[in-house]
Amino acid sequence: MAEKADISIMGCGWLGLPLAGNLVQAGYRVNGSTTSPAKLPVLGQMGITPFLINLQETTPGQEILHDFLNAKVLVLNIPPLLRADGGESYLQQMHLLLKALLTSPVNRILFVSSTSVYQDLNRLVTEEDIVFTDEQEPGNMLRRAEKLISGREEWLTTIVRFGGLVGGSRQPGRFLAGKQNVPQGDAPVNLIHLEDCLAILQRIIEQEKWGQTFNACAGEHPLRREFYTKAAEALGLTPPQFADMDKTSFKLIKSQKLQDELAYTFMHPNPMTFFS
Repeated sequence: MAEKADISIMGCGWLGLPLAGNLVQAGYRVNGSTTSPAKLPVLGQMGITPFLINLQETTPGQEILHDFLNAKVLVLNIPPLLRADGGESYLQQMHLLLKALLTSPVNRILFVSSTSVYQDLNRLVTEEDIVFTDEQEPGNMLRRAEKLISGREEWLTTIVRFGGLVGGSRQPGRFLAGKQNVPQGDAPVNLIHLEDCLAILQRIIEQEKWGQTFNACAGEHPLRREFYTKAAEALGLTPPQFADMDKTSFKLIKSQKLQDELAYTFMHPNPMTFFS
Protein backbone atom coordinates (compact mmCIF):
# COMPACT_ATOMS: atom_id res chain seq x y z
CA MET A 1 0.00 0.00 0.00
CA ALA A 2 1.12 3.55 -0.74
CA GLU A 3 2.31 5.73 2.14
CA LYS A 4 -0.51 7.31 4.08
CA ALA A 5 -1.27 10.88 3.03
CA ASP A 6 -2.60 13.72 5.12
CA ILE A 7 -5.21 14.70 2.51
CA SER A 8 -6.72 13.10 -0.58
CA ILE A 9 -8.39 15.39 -3.12
CA MET A 10 -10.96 13.70 -5.32
CA GLY A 11 -11.13 15.77 -8.47
CA CYS A 12 -8.05 17.85 -9.35
CA GLY A 13 -9.60 20.25 -11.83
CA TRP A 14 -10.26 24.00 -11.79
CA LEU A 15 -10.57 24.05 -7.99
CA GLY A 16 -8.95 20.83 -6.81
CA LEU A 17 -5.60 21.22 -8.58
CA PRO A 18 -4.62 24.64 -7.17
CA LEU A 19 -5.96 23.56 -3.77
CA ALA A 20 -3.72 20.49 -3.86
CA GLY A 21 -0.76 22.66 -4.87
CA ASN A 22 -1.40 25.11 -2.02
CA LEU A 23 -1.66 22.29 0.52
CA VAL A 24 1.61 20.73 -0.70
CA GLN A 25 3.30 24.11 -0.28
CA ALA A 26 1.84 24.30 3.23
CA GLY A 27 3.59 21.03 4.11
CA TYR A 28 0.78 18.48 3.69
CA ARG A 29 1.22 15.12 1.99
CA VAL A 30 -1.45 15.12 -0.71
CA ASN A 31 -3.01 12.47 -2.95
CA GLY A 32 -4.82 13.82 -6.01
CA SER A 33 -7.15 12.12 -8.45
CA THR A 34 -7.81 12.90 -12.11
CA THR A 35 -9.75 11.21 -14.89
CA SER A 36 -7.16 12.31 -17.49
CA PRO A 37 -3.99 10.24 -18.02
CA ALA A 38 -2.28 13.32 -19.51
CA LYS A 39 -2.72 15.13 -16.21
CA LEU A 40 -0.88 12.58 -14.09
CA PRO A 41 2.62 14.04 -14.70
CA VAL A 42 1.26 17.53 -13.99
CA LEU A 43 0.18 16.41 -10.53
CA GLY A 44 3.48 14.65 -9.95
CA GLN A 45 5.49 17.74 -10.87
CA MET A 46 3.53 19.71 -8.25
CA GLY A 47 4.45 17.25 -5.51
CA ILE A 48 1.02 15.60 -5.50
CA THR A 49 0.83 11.80 -5.50
CA PRO A 50 -1.25 11.21 -8.67
CA PHE A 51 -4.05 8.68 -9.11
CA LEU A 52 -6.08 7.93 -12.24
CA ILE A 53 -9.63 7.37 -10.96
CA ASN A 54 -12.92 7.56 -12.83
CA LEU A 55 -15.95 6.79 -10.69
CA GLN A 56 -18.14 6.84 -13.80
CA GLU A 57 -16.66 3.50 -14.78
CA THR A 58 -18.77 0.57 -13.65
CA THR A 59 -15.78 -1.07 -11.97
CA PRO A 60 -13.18 1.55 -11.05
CA GLY A 61 -9.84 0.05 -10.00
CA GLN A 62 -10.52 -0.95 -6.41
CA GLU A 63 -6.87 -1.24 -5.45
CA ILE A 64 -6.08 2.22 -6.85
CA LEU A 65 -9.12 3.70 -5.11
CA HIS A 66 -8.08 1.96 -1.89
CA ASP A 67 -4.58 3.46 -2.09
CA PHE A 68 -5.95 6.89 -2.98
CA LEU A 69 -8.17 6.88 0.12
CA ASN A 70 -5.26 6.01 2.41
CA ALA A 71 -5.44 9.41 4.09
CA LYS A 72 -6.83 11.22 7.11
CA VAL A 73 -8.91 13.78 5.20
CA LEU A 74 -10.82 13.51 1.93
CA VAL A 75 -11.71 16.63 -0.05
CA LEU A 76 -14.63 15.50 -2.18
CA ASN A 77 -14.75 17.76 -5.20
CA ILE A 78 -16.72 16.12 -8.01
CA PRO A 79 -18.95 18.63 -9.83
CA PRO A 80 -22.29 16.94 -10.51
CA LEU A 81 -23.45 16.94 -14.13
CA LEU A 82 -27.07 17.13 -13.09
CA ARG A 83 -28.41 18.12 -16.50
CA ALA A 84 -27.12 15.00 -18.24
CA ASP A 85 -29.35 12.43 -16.57
CA GLY A 86 -30.97 14.26 -13.70
CA GLY A 87 -28.00 13.42 -11.50
CA GLU A 88 -28.47 9.65 -11.33
CA SER A 89 -24.89 8.88 -12.44
CA TYR A 90 -23.56 11.39 -9.89
CA LEU A 91 -25.41 9.64 -7.09
CA GLN A 92 -24.10 6.28 -8.32
CA GLN A 93 -20.56 7.67 -8.10
CA MET A 94 -21.22 8.73 -4.51
CA HIS A 95 -22.41 5.24 -3.64
CA LEU A 96 -19.27 3.69 -5.17
CA LEU A 97 -17.11 6.10 -3.21
CA LEU A 98 -19.03 5.49 0.00
CA LYS A 99 -18.40 1.75 -0.28
CA ALA A 100 -14.65 2.35 -0.62
CA LEU A 101 -14.62 4.91 2.19
CA LEU A 102 -16.05 2.40 4.65
CA THR A 103 -12.84 0.36 4.46
CA SER A 104 -10.49 3.36 4.46
CA PRO A 105 -8.75 5.29 7.27
CA VAL A 106 -10.47 8.55 6.25
CA ASN A 107 -12.13 10.13 9.28
CA ARG A 108 -12.77 13.67 8.01
CA ILE A 109 -14.48 14.71 4.76
CA LEU A 110 -14.70 18.15 3.20
CA PHE A 111 -17.62 18.02 0.76
CA VAL A 112 -17.60 20.70 -1.94
CA SER A 113 -21.25 21.43 -2.70
CA SER A 114 -23.22 24.29 -4.26
CA THR A 115 -25.75 26.92 -3.28
CA SER A 116 -27.84 25.62 -6.19
CA VAL A 117 -29.15 23.11 -3.64
CA TYR A 118 -31.36 25.86 -2.17
CA GLN A 119 -34.83 26.81 -3.37
CA ASP A 120 -35.50 30.29 -4.77
CA LEU A 121 -37.05 31.86 -1.67
CA ASN A 122 -36.93 35.49 -2.87
CA ARG A 123 -35.05 36.55 0.26
CA LEU A 124 -31.83 36.08 2.22
CA VAL A 125 -30.89 32.40 2.45
CA THR A 126 -28.86 30.84 5.27
CA GLU A 127 -27.70 27.28 5.90
CA GLU A 128 -30.88 26.50 7.84
CA ASP A 129 -33.00 27.12 4.75
CA ILE A 130 -32.04 23.70 3.42
CA VAL A 131 -35.20 22.52 5.21
CA PHE A 132 -37.23 23.89 2.28
CA THR A 133 -35.29 21.74 -0.18
CA ASP A 134 -35.80 18.70 2.04
CA GLU A 135 -39.53 19.39 2.20
CA GLN A 136 -40.28 20.58 -1.33
CA GLU A 137 -37.65 18.73 -3.40
CA PRO A 138 -36.80 15.46 -1.62
CA GLY A 139 -35.38 14.03 -4.85
CA ASN A 140 -32.74 16.76 -5.23
CA MET A 141 -29.65 14.78 -6.26
CA LEU A 142 -27.07 17.13 -4.79
CA ARG A 143 -28.88 17.21 -1.47
CA ARG A 144 -29.18 13.42 -1.50
CA ALA A 145 -25.42 13.19 -2.06
CA GLU A 146 -24.77 15.56 0.84
CA LYS A 147 -26.89 13.40 3.12
CA LEU A 148 -25.32 10.17 1.87
CA ILE A 149 -21.80 11.30 2.74
CA SER A 150 -22.50 13.39 5.84
CA GLY A 151 -24.95 11.03 7.49
CA ARG A 152 -22.33 8.52 8.68
CA GLU A 153 -20.82 7.93 12.10
CA GLU A 154 -17.49 6.71 10.67
CA TRP A 155 -16.31 10.24 9.88
CA LEU A 156 -17.12 13.91 10.38
CA THR A 157 -18.18 15.85 7.30
CA THR A 158 -18.09 19.57 6.64
CA ILE A 159 -20.14 20.76 3.68
CA VAL A 160 -19.20 23.95 1.84
CA ARG A 161 -21.88 25.27 -0.49
CA PHE A 162 -20.15 27.58 -2.95
CA GLY A 163 -21.92 30.19 -5.04
CA GLY A 164 -21.18 30.43 -8.76
CA LEU A 165 -17.48 29.81 -9.36
CA VAL A 166 -15.50 32.55 -11.08
CA GLY A 167 -11.81 33.28 -11.62
CA GLY A 168 -8.83 31.64 -13.27
CA SER A 169 -9.98 30.12 -16.56
CA ARG A 170 -13.63 30.80 -15.73
CA GLN A 171 -14.23 34.18 -17.33
CA PRO A 172 -17.83 35.22 -16.56
CA GLY A 173 -17.92 37.58 -19.53
CA ARG A 174 -18.08 34.54 -21.81
CA PHE A 175 -21.01 32.87 -20.04
CA LEU A 176 -23.83 34.93 -21.58
CA ALA A 177 -22.06 37.10 -24.16
CA GLY A 178 -24.19 37.86 -27.22
CA LYS A 179 -27.25 35.98 -25.97
CA GLN A 180 -30.74 37.39 -26.41
CA ASN A 181 -33.78 37.36 -24.12
CA VAL A 182 -31.77 36.18 -21.12
CA PRO A 183 -34.16 35.67 -18.17
CA GLN A 184 -33.96 36.96 -14.61
CA GLY A 185 -31.99 40.12 -15.34
CA ASP A 186 -33.16 41.67 -12.07
CA ALA A 187 -32.12 38.70 -9.93
CA PRO A 188 -29.05 39.14 -7.71
CA VAL A 189 -25.99 37.02 -8.49
CA ASN A 190 -24.42 34.68 -5.95
CA LEU A 191 -20.78 34.29 -6.93
CA ILE A 192 -17.40 33.53 -5.38
CA HIS A 193 -13.87 34.01 -6.67
CA LEU A 194 -11.44 31.10 -6.99
CA GLU A 195 -8.97 32.73 -4.58
CA ASP A 196 -11.63 32.84 -1.85
CA CYS A 197 -12.63 29.23 -2.54
CA LEU A 198 -9.05 28.06 -2.05
CA ALA A 199 -8.48 30.10 1.11
CA ILE A 200 -11.76 28.95 2.69
CA LEU A 201 -11.14 25.25 2.08
CA GLN A 202 -7.59 25.45 3.42
CA ARG A 203 -8.74 27.36 6.50
CA ILE A 204 -11.38 24.74 7.29
CA ILE A 205 -8.70 22.05 7.17
CA GLU A 206 -6.20 24.02 9.23
CA GLN A 207 -8.74 25.08 11.86
CA GLU A 208 -10.34 21.61 11.89
CA LYS A 209 -13.86 22.96 11.50
CA TRP A 210 -15.54 19.59 11.11
CA GLY A 211 -19.18 18.62 11.34
CA GLN A 212 -20.29 21.98 9.92
CA THR A 213 -22.18 23.35 6.93
CA PHE A 214 -21.13 26.68 5.41
CA ASN A 215 -22.42 28.88 2.64
CA ALA A 216 -19.54 30.53 0.77
CA CYS A 217 -20.46 33.45 -1.43
CA ALA A 218 -19.21 37.01 -1.99
CA GLY A 219 -21.04 39.47 0.24
CA GLU A 220 -22.26 41.79 -2.50
CA HIS A 221 -24.92 40.72 -4.98
CA PRO A 222 -25.21 42.90 -8.10
CA LEU A 223 -28.05 42.21 -10.52
CA ARG A 224 -27.47 39.69 -13.29
CA ARG A 225 -27.90 42.34 -15.99
CA GLU A 226 -25.34 44.61 -14.31
CA PHE A 227 -22.77 41.90 -13.69
CA TYR A 228 -22.87 40.04 -17.00
CA THR A 229 -23.03 43.21 -19.06
CA LYS A 230 -19.88 44.57 -17.42
CA ALA A 231 -18.18 41.17 -17.54
CA ALA A 232 -18.76 40.85 -21.30
CA GLU A 233 -17.61 44.42 -21.93
CA ALA A 234 -14.43 43.78 -19.94
CA LEU A 235 -13.51 41.09 -22.50
CA GLY A 236 -14.56 43.18 -25.49
CA LEU A 237 -17.53 40.88 -26.15
CA THR A 238 -21.13 41.70 -27.07
CA PRO A 239 -23.14 42.09 -23.85
CA PRO A 240 -26.20 39.87 -23.38
CA GLN A 241 -29.69 41.31 -23.80
CA PHE A 242 -32.04 40.58 -20.94
CA ALA A 243 -35.76 39.93 -21.27
CA ASP A 244 -38.31 42.09 -19.49
CA MET A 245 -39.99 39.94 -16.88
CA ASP A 246 -42.96 40.59 -14.62
CA LYS A 247 -41.62 38.34 -11.87
CA THR A 248 -38.11 37.64 -10.62
CA SER A 249 -37.19 34.46 -8.74
CA PHE A 250 -34.03 34.57 -6.70
CA LYS A 251 -32.11 33.67 -3.57
CA LEU A 252 -29.66 35.93 -1.79
CA ILE A 253 -27.02 33.70 -0.23
CA LYS A 254 -25.69 34.80 3.12
CA SER A 255 -22.24 33.62 4.31
CA GLN A 256 -22.17 35.21 7.75
CA LYS A 257 -21.78 31.87 9.53
CA LEU A 258 -18.59 31.12 7.60
CA GLN A 259 -17.18 34.57 8.27
CA ASP A 260 -17.90 34.25 11.98
CA GLU A 261 -16.76 30.64 12.49
CA LEU A 262 -13.56 30.93 10.42
CA ALA A 263 -12.83 34.59 11.21
CA TYR A 264 -12.71 34.96 7.44
CA THR A 265 -12.73 38.15 5.40
CA PHE A 266 -13.40 37.76 1.69
CA MET A 267 -10.58 38.87 -0.60
CA HIS A 268 -13.11 39.52 -3.37
CA PRO A 269 -16.34 40.68 -1.68
CA ASN A 270 -17.73 42.49 -4.76
CA PRO A 271 -18.28 40.48 -7.97
CA MET A 272 -18.19 43.71 -9.99
CA THR A 273 -14.44 43.81 -9.36
CA PHE A 274 -13.76 40.19 -10.37
CA PHE A 275 -12.66 41.22 -13.86
CA SER A 276 -11.09 44.62 -13.21
